[in-house]
Formats: sequence, C-alpha cells, structure tokens
Amino acid sequence: MTFELRSPAFRDRQRIPVKYTVDGEDVSPALEWSDPPRNTRSFALIVEDPDAPTGTFRHWGVYNIMSERDRLPEGIGHGVKTEDLGMGINDFGEPRYRGPAPPKGHGTHHYHFKLLALDVESLMQAPKVSVADIWKAAQGHTLGQAELVGTYSR
Repeated sequence: MTFELRSPAFRDRQRIPVKYTVDGEDVSPALEWSDPPRNTRSFALIVEDPDAPTGTFRHWGVYNIMSERDRLPEGIGHGVKTEDLGMGINDFGEPRYRGPAPPKGHGTHHYHFKLLALDVESLMQAPKVSVADIWKAAQGHTLGQAELVGTYSR
C-alpha cells in the first residue's frame, strides 16, 4: 500500500469547493490518510500555493499531529482551540488555516496539501513558528510524504 492523503471535500487535482476558500467560510477541509510508513511517530501538514504571483505562498501548517491519527476534521484550528496541535504562522501572518485566495483573473492556482510522516513524536514546541520553518524542521525527520492537490481560480 502507498501512503495516501485524500479529502471527502474534493478529489486530487479537482477544484476546491468555495466553502474552503476566502470567498466562502474559509474553514479547512476534512483530510484523511492511510498507510503511513512504518515507525511513524507524528505527522506535519503544510498547504502551499506555488502559483502565487510573489512565489510560493503558505496557507497553513500543522505539526505535532499524533501518529495514532488518520484524519483531521473539517474546520480544525478555526475558532476556539480544542486540541494540542501546533499551528504555524501562515503567509497571511496568522496561526490558522486560510483558504485559497488567488488574485482575480490570475488563472487557476494549485494548492498542495503535503502530509509528512515523521520519525519524532514532537517536531517542536515553539509558540510562534512559520509554516516555512515547520517544513525546514521536518526535512531531517521525514519518513514519507503524501500529497493532495486542489485547484481554485476567481
């Protein structure tokens, strides 16, 4: 089996529903995964848009996801914090999910949801860490990566 990331909200390479964008409710879609690499001790997730006019734009980062998990529910990290997950500071300057927001008329953007299986229980405990720093910190601990790509345009 292959380490796989999917969402009940949209299929790989398909359009992300408006609900999960800044034009809608701007909540994170539910995500599910299966068959992580053996010896996975935690997960980290980042969402980025490499099609942004200023270069790769990071929309979300979650780390210290327990290895027992196989999903994140819709809207996690939106509103009152109910779980002990690390949330990175996205390129909007906020420690939460911010959905697709491509400039109007800029064409279709591709949003890469990247789930990393890690060989450590805790990636870091920093109160304010950027999504880019989460990605960098995970590189030396990555056992595998699963990716789901959604598209959006305005």
